[in-house]
Amino acid sequence: MNTSASALDGELADARAPRRTLDGERLITVFSRLVEPIGRALPTSSEVVLHDLSLLPNSIVAVFGDVTGRRAGDPATDLLLEQAVTGFAEHDLGYETVLSDGRRMRSSTMIIRDVAGNPVAALCINTDVSAWMAIKQIADVMVSVAGVKEGDRPIALPPTTEPKEMFVRDVDELASYLIYQTITGVGIPVSQMKKEHKLQVVAKLKARGLFLLREAVEMIAESLEVSRFTIYNYLNELAGSDESDKSPEK
Repeated sequence: MNTSASALDGELADARAPRRTLDGERLITVFSRLVEPIGRALPTSSEVVLHDLSLLPNSIVAVFGDVTGRRAGDPATDLLLEQAVTGFAEHDLGYETVLSDGRRMRSSTMIIRDVAGNPVAALCINTDVSAWMAIKQIADVMVSVAGVKEGDRPIALPPTTEPKEMFVRDVDELASYLIYQTITGVGIPVSQMKKEHKLQVVAKLKARGLFLLREAVEMIAESLEVSRFTIYNYLNELAGSDESDKSPEK
């Protein structure tokens, strides 16, 4: 690896996760002890997950429940990974997502901050609502059959859209998902891509936090059918573009 590539690797590693603070350690300890009590207070179709953001990407430190099948030591979702780059939101409550087996979930992600306002942890609650949505569909059909109002039709389940958040069991699965989704989104086969298309893929993956994962450069290079040094060149080009955008007008 040449000097510029080594330096870039160092910069990416430095940005991998928020710094741990003394108050942050205290908060992680407190909330780790609360995961099980909170989980026991929720329906059995729910799970509570605590992420230590200083450990990204393998940030899960406590889990109660088994909705997504994840355990301590498993990686963050793509949503948290992207926020590590763009900035952590305060809270994201009651959003819908879909598991790989088609189950529908209602999820909430709450960012915990230390006394200085630094993001420390993410407390996530995921509830499998598939059974309730099936019951609603049956109820809608029964109401329609009963003819409560002339011309009523059953209210179908809303169409399944692209999931807002991807729940994975290991970092390689997370990386593969992000790379596949981003390349597919460009709408051009890799074999027909020109430089601008591949640069677009790298820019989107950078914005989604993929370069915070180890071996990301190698995986992206293989997927785009270029060398890892080409990826470093793309990153340097993107960094130069960002700097020029920030420079004041003369």
